[in-house]
Amino acid sequence: MTAWLHIIGVGDDGLDSLPTHLLELINSAELVIGGDRHLAMLPRSFDRPVMSWPSPLIKLVEEVLNRKGKQVVVLATGDPMHYGIGVTFGKHLDKSEFTVHTAPSAFSLAAARLGWDLSKTVNMTLHGRPLELLLPHLFDGAQILALSDDGTTPAKVAKLLTSRGFGDSQMNVLEHMGGPQEACLQGIASLWDQKPTKDLNTIAITLKAGAEALPLSIAPGLPDDAFMQDGQLTKREIRAATLSALTPYPGGLLWDVGAGSGSVGIEWMRLHPQNRAIAIEHRQDRLNMIEVNKTNLGVPGLKIMAGKAPEVLAGLEAPDRIFIGGGLTTSNLFSDCWDALKPGGILVANTVTVEGEQLAFELSDTYGGELTRLNFSRAMKIGGFTSWKPFRQVTQLRLQKI
Repeated sequence: MTAWLHIIGVGDDGLDSLPTHLLELINSAELVIGGDRHLAMLPRSFDRPVMSWPSPLIKLVEEVLNRKGKQVVVLATGDPMHYGIGVTFGKHLDKSEFTVHTAPSAFSLAAARLGWDLSKTVNMTLHGRPLELLLPHLFDGAQILALSDDGTTPAKVAKLLTSRGFGDSQMNVLEHMGGPQEACLQGIASLWDQKPTKDLNTIAITLKAGAEALPLSIAPGLPDDAFMQDGQLTKREIRAATLSALTPYPGGLLWDVGAGSGSVGIEWMRLHPQNRAIAIEHRQDRLNMIEVNKTNLGVPGLKIMAGKAPEVLAGLEAPDRIFIGGGLTTSNLFSDCWDALKPGGILVANTVTVEGEQLAFELSDTYGGELTRLNFSRAMKIGGFTSWKPFRQVTQLRLQKI
């Protein structure tokens, strides 16, 4: 099929910078869609139908899909395939139906302005997304480029950095790069007193950790006290072994069944920005803890399913991995999880009871897999002496669905 949708990236210098063939596409389009800023770039004499970018985004997709086969142009900012609208249409259309014409992204422009190695820089967007997405990337010396939501975002970022012990970090806020209004505001996060900047801006951060900073590794096994919890937490050593057994990979979807404080699902998502997880928990006090923990630990995208498994599992997206942290002997829990697991997927179940261990042996006899006994102890002070305090012994079943 010949491409009928053209998504054209435009720089802040406007349409004049576009090559002739793209201007011809715009001038011959049956409909031109763009944000107010993009439509303002069109000449007053422009006589083709135009439409302002609707909200929410799904309306734009519906509007465009309803015109399938007609010549439609969508004007976007910079590179539409880097946190842009091109990605959205790529999920709804065959590639033969649309063509993307890119301009330099804000990340490329910012790296060029600052002389940064883009391949070693964290690129992310805070446009319409929680600031806490920054948290997994807070390490001394790291460089971050973040697209802002609006002109208030830089001050909010400065406040967040300061609250996490990174107040000495250098911030550059680059406004309207490539256009006549281009400007760069600079400052230290803890001293940031700039008024709201222009809405179109990119924040460049060189992180500097203060003495009070407590950066948290993305390696499995965060300290137990990193989580709000009620004592029923998968302990650090067990958690690390469990995540290893789950064999994470980028983009995988995990069901954390009986999530408790959400620790396994949270650490799963911290391993890679594309990872997804659903925390399934029925106790309201623990649901509240998961909400707090997912924000504090920088994975606000963790989904929470309130309710008791297996009753609430029906209808959830099929997972690549399942962790059952408790309740293995609950009627139909294993069978429903196993049925939902994608072929090739992995299920890991931890149990501390004799009944759970007995079922784990039976399942191992039926499905194969691996059984592991996890025994950990931590050294504790008793008066002037040191003694080992053992955890509850955990039997771990790991099965791969063939």
